[in-house]
Amino acid sequence: MKITEHIKKAKGKTLFSFEIVPPKKGQHIQKLYNNIDPLMEFKPPFIDVTTSREEYIYVKKTGGLLERKITRMRPGTVGICASIMHKYNVDPVPHVLCGGFTKDETEYVLVDCHYLGIDNVMALRGDAMKHQSYFEPTKDGYSYASELVKQIDDLNKGKYLHDITDMPHRSDFCIGVAGYPEKHLESPSMEADLRRLVQKVEAGADYVVTQMFFDNQKYFDFVRAAREIGIKVPIIPGIKPVSIKRHLNILPQVFRINLPDDLVKEIEKCSDNKQIREVGNEWAIKQSKELLDAGVPVVHYYSMGKSDNIKTIASQVF
Repeated sequence: MKITEHIKKAKGKTLFSFEIVPPKKGQHIQKLYNNIDPLMEFKPPFIDVTTSREEYIYVKKTGGLLERKITRMRPGTVGICASIMHKYNVDPVPHVLCGGFTKDETEYVLVDCHYLGIDNVMALRGDAMKHQSYFEPTKDGYSYASELVKQIDDLNKGKYLHDITDMPHRSDFCIGVAGYPEKHLESPSMEADLRRLVQKVEAGADYVVTQMFFDNQKYFDFVRAAREIGIKVPIIPGIKPVSIKRHLNILPQVFRINLPDDLVKEIEKCSDNKQIREVGNEWAIKQSKELLDAGVPVVHYYSMGKSDNIKTIASQVF
C-alpha cells in the first residue's frame, strides 16, 4: 500500500514509522530483525531502508603496498525490503540515490522493486563521498533529486530510458523526498531550498519526510512556508533521539542543524551516556507528543540500526 494511502486510511490518527540501516557485509540479517522485532508492537505501516553509496577502501598488496578499491559496505537494500515484506507484512520503502548510480542502474533497481511488489520509494540525491568536499554526480547519473523523481514518475507512466512500453502492468510507485526544516547544508537560503522542494513535488513526489530537527517550531514553520509556496503533499516529521555526548558536535557538523540550548545544557550536565540517553529520550518524547497534538500524519524515527531508545520513546507516545 502507498504511504499516502496509509495516511488516508488512518483518518487523522498519527502513524508510527522508522528507518533502518542495512547491516555491513558479512553480518547476518538476524541482527537487523532483532532491532525491528521490538518495534512491531507499535504497528508501523511502513519501514524505510537506507541505501549506502560507494566508498573507497585500501587493500594491502604483496610487499606492503596499498591498492585503492571502490566498494559498498552496506549493500542489500532491495533484498532487505523483500525480507521485511515476507517476515512482517509491512510496506518497505527502499531509498534510491542519485549518488553512486547511473540512470540505467537506477532503472534496474526500480524494475526489481516493481517485480517484488514494492509500492513506495524514497528518492534522494545522497551525500558526497568521504573524499569529496561537495557532491559530485556519478557519470551518467543525476545531480538533483528532482531529476531522479522525474525518472521514477516517467517509469510510472511506462516511459523507460531507452523505449516506451504500452504494457498494462506499469509501476505505480508512491514517491517520497526529503525536506529540510533548517535548509539543506548546500542551499544558499531557506527560500532557495523550498524552491528545490517545489521542483521535486512538481516532478512527481507524493510526500515529504523531513531531516531530523530538535525544535518543533522549526518543523511547524517549515510546513507553513511549504504550504504558502504551494506544496500540498503530506510532510512527515523525522525525529532522532540524542544518545551520546558526541552528538552535540556530530549532528550540527554533519547535518547543519541547531540543537536547542536547553537540550545542550541538560546533556552537558550528564556524567555518562546512560544519563544522556535518558535526556535524549525525554526530549524526543516531548517532541513526539507535541507533534501528535498538532495532528501530524506520521512520526518517523531515525533508529540508526538500534531500537531500544525508539521503543522507550514510542511506548510513551503511541
